[in-house]
Amino acid sequence: MSRDMLDMVEALANEKNVAKDAVFGVLETALASAVKKAQFPGEDADVLVRVDRATGDWTAVRRWVVVNDEAGLQQPDREEMYSDVADDYPGIAVGEYIEKPIENINTSGRRFAQDAKQVILQRLRDAEREQILSEFLARGEKIVSGQVKRVEKEGVLVEIGRLEARLPRSEMIPRENLRNGDRVRAFVLRVDETTKGKQVILSRACPQFLKELFELEVPEIEEGVVEIKAAARDPGSRAKIAVMSHDKRVEPVGTCIGIRGSRVTAVTNELAGERIDVVHWDENPVQYIVEALKPAKVSKVLADEDLHSMDVTVDEENLAIAIGRAGQNVRLASELTGWQINIMTAEEATQKQEAEIGAAREEFVTELDMDADAATALIEAGIYTLEELAYVPEQEIVDLGVFDAETVVELRERARRVLLMRALQREENLRAADKSLVELEGMDNDLASSLVVHDIKSADQLADLDTEELMEITGIDEDRARNLIMAARARWTEE
Repeated sequence: MSRDMLDMVEALANEKNVAKDAVFGVLETALASAVKKAQFPGEDADVLVRVDRATGDWTAVRRWVVVNDEAGLQQPDREEMYSDVADDYPGIAVGEYIEKPIENINTSGRRFAQDAKQVILQRLRDAEREQILSEFLARGEKIVSGQVKRVEKEGVLVEIGRLEARLPRSEMIPRENLRNGDRVRAFVLRVDETTKGKQVILSRACPQFLKELFELEVPEIEEGVVEIKAAARDPGSRAKIAVMSHDKRVEPVGTCIGIRGSRVTAVTNELAGERIDVVHWDENPVQYIVEALKPAKVSKVLADEDLHSMDVTVDEENLAIAIGRAGQNVRLASELTGWQINIMTAEEATQKQEAEIGAAREEFVTELDMDADAATALIEAGIYTLEELAYVPEQEIVDLGVFDAETVVELRERARRVLLMRALQREENLRAADKSLVELEGMDNDLASSLVVHDIKSADQLADLDTEELMEITGIDEDRARNLIMAARARWTEE
């Protein structure tokens, strides 16, 4: 038996291309499982087998872990309380094991051999799969090429050498028809834990795949001369990448496009005809957005740092291009830059500006007891809000030449009193608001306070509103209103 066991370990190690130690470990686990079934049927015994690596002889023990008396026995078949064993095992400590040899093990039975064989084969398959995965991950490949082994409802199984990876349907390019035997390239997205072990997940739809394909096609990217700063994709349809050069002598956009478009065409062909816009990255966000919206021509950009959004004005002939089919161009530009982009015509921009000026004028007149002409003069000088009036350095406002120093001091005091009263009122409103409303995703204190004023004090009351009602009450945009209502209604499902 001992010689046969050593020969078996040798043969399995060679056949499965795994280390002998791994095979011995699997063998010990298999023998322990078989001994447990044969000797302790119906018990959750902790059996440990040790195989001598030199002779092939093996021994089996049953063991119990020593637990604190206060904890009690959580697994009676595997544990002993300290007070019960302390006298028989002097010096034993909580957490250590008591072992007793298992004698007279019958290894000649057919059931014993079947149990051991089944566990050995299963564990070896697991060990082989783990080793193949470890070798694959050690290579650090970002893009891999493999053959489609099987097409399933959930996705595609891809063979990469000896490794099987999964390309989920959600990570495939829409309308791309892969068949058994097809060669396919994909990005190594992640490694998932499954009931059958670890599984490599691939992607052909993520922006990183686009970046890596350009690195393969453009040597200057691999060398670090040209850098892809951002990428955005509508897989299979259109994509945008923003590039910059670390060498003034190298023009990044032309370098990525290649002679007669050869480089960008190679990437497009790999991505099932996906159209790719290559644009200049710029550290100035306004200029960056102008680039990102190409091929549309932009007339004017107005940034709102607080909301991280930009109002972009285009003429009528560029409106459709800027927005793109089903909003695709502006959506990709927004994703590429990280800014919310609002496209509007010159007329719409003028109307919005007039509305903002009117609201600012109304606030100054109402809250500060100013006449309309004085409020207009303040706005034309660049002061649009009570916060700016209250906290912009006094001398800067005096230097605008709209009011004398004494008037500026008085206006600033009025503005601060109004802001203080608003803050106190907001705190009072927040105390009246239910926790479910204040902690709702997308909610802030100002908005919660505004809702309380309209007697909406809980997430449930907010959930009863429709989008238009919430927009009318608070003045927020449609997307935010919709998201807040959906978040409030989601609580009903959770509850």
